Amino acid sequence: MFYGTAVWDPWLIVSQIVCLQCLYYLTLGFFMVVLVGSRVKRMSLVYFFDFSTLTASTVTGWCAIISFLLSAIAGAGFLLHLIERAKKCLDFSATLFIIHLLICIVYGGWPSSVTWWVVNGACLVVMALVGEWLCIRRELQEIPITRLRSNV
Repeated sequence: MFYGTAVWDPWLIVSQIVCLQCLYYLTLGFFMVVLVGSRVKRMSLVYFFDFSTLTASTVTGWCAIISFLLSAIAGAGFLLHLIERAKKCLDFSATLFIIHLLICIVYGGWPSSVTWWVVNGACLVVMALVGEWLCIRRELQEIPITRLRSNV
């Protein structure tokens, strides 16, 4: 994207949100299969959207928590490639986790577990801060300028 004039493009914003949400859940699914799938008989959407699975009292709960945190770190990389602007990282991260909250409410009711709120809040902070850090590093890189020199 070009950083010149700010143009209101709702289709671009919606497509970035949808793409970021899909990539986040694909990554979360991968980490869930690797970490939680080895501990349970059958994987289901319960591990994604039910607040009771994020618990610090079981090893499977810790594996789910680690899956969420690793997905947030991967989400920061997705922010770098999809959003490309440091000042937009918090907005897109918050949007992702608000949509996740809405899906969790529809799936299993209002999350009443403190652990669920702490994990998702930490994931939001990690994704936003690491995403901003990565985007700032990219924005501060020197622009390579190649010149054709004449042989004088």
